Amino acid sequence: MAEGLDRARLDDAAAIEAADPGGMLRQVASSAAQIREAGALAAEAGVDAVAADGRPRAIVVTGMGGSAISGDVLAAICGVGCPIPITTVRGYRLPGWVGAADLVVAVSCSGGTEETIAVAAEAARRGCRLLFVGGAGSPLEDLALQSRGLFVPVRAAGQPRATLWGLTVPLLLAARALGLADVPGAVLESTAERLEDVAHRCRPSSEPFVNPAKRTALDLVGDVPLVWGSSPLAGAAAYRFCCQLNENAKYPGVFGELPEADHNQVVAFDGYFARASGGASGGADDPDDFFRDREADAEHGLHLVVLRDLDEHPQVRKRREVSVELARTRGVPVTELVAEGDHPLERIATLIAMADFVTVYLAITLGVDPTPVSAIQELKARIV
Repeated sequence: MAEGLDRARLDDAAAIEAADPGGMLRQVASSAAQIREAGALAAEAGVDAVAADGRPRAIVVTGMGGSAISGDVLAAICGVGCPIPITTVRGYRLPGWVGAADLVVAVSCSGGTEETIAVAAEAARRGCRLLFVGGAGSPLEDLALQSRGLFVPVRAAGQPRATLWGLTVPLLLAARALGLADVPGAVLESTAERLEDVAHRCRPSSEPFVNPAKRTALDLVGDVPLVWGSSPLAGAAAYRFCCQLNENAKYPGVFGELPEADHNQVVAFDGYFARASGGASGGADDPDDFFRDREADAEHGLHLVVLRDLDEHPQVRKRREVSVELARTRGVPVTELVAEGDHPLERIATLIAMADFVTVYLAITLGVDPTPVSAIQELKARIV
């Protein structure tokens, strides 16, 4: 694998393949297939049985890393009008208020995540209603058998973070059975088709000037991304974007959501990491200027990435527009990625898919293998 920053690497499909020995791009491109397969596996496991005892008081999703994102997506799809709270626990402890009236959903791609197992075991001891989603033949499945919880197996696409839809679809179908989410089969299929379209547009053989993911990756090189969502749904996608920047590109990213980001992060436009020019410079913030000389962009600093939902609060829309103007007038480059589709699932899926491709291409541009997470593995080994 080639090492070190090389912007030209994205011009060559063979070079891209060589720089991605773990096949992360192929894993990302499997999202549509995951939706279809997960729907079949969930139905075969009888996920609708989760509604046998009626609607729970609350849903608590427990998971870590790429598995926990499924809880965020579930909450985003059910929306702010959901009649019951949906929360995600990332840690070892189940909140004290959770009890027999609540549904606890344990999600672990490997089926062996220690934090998830600990919370799921505590939920079983408290008599909670239980749904387990994870690797077949795993400790999580063993716990499901012991506690008589419903178990839905997942076939990993590779890394857990690349198996998002395999982990999420069972949760969406459970929410549908409970009357909390309107996710008919036709929407699952239309979402899969949209993901196939994103994968086609972002394919390795597509030239950077027409490939939106390659183009965005090249724009981000050397900058510190502030990734903001313009709705709770887009906020979940923004958080995922930052996680993928970390794990795929081994790169920092700062998550934010409007309107909250306008009460704190916006001030960073005037701080140490902002451009010193005090104004837009050299077209660096022009989203149509692909052919500019990036090497001539002498300064690096903040880069505002706005994930735009099609369903925004009117005041948030105003805040987004003004925030973008403030950034550009201070020389902070802005990239806007817009959700596609009508249904919330389509919208969040297209934002997440684009972010996934962007972060893999950024890794490849930087000469970083996007698949391994060596620091995580070393950390786990040292705390045993």
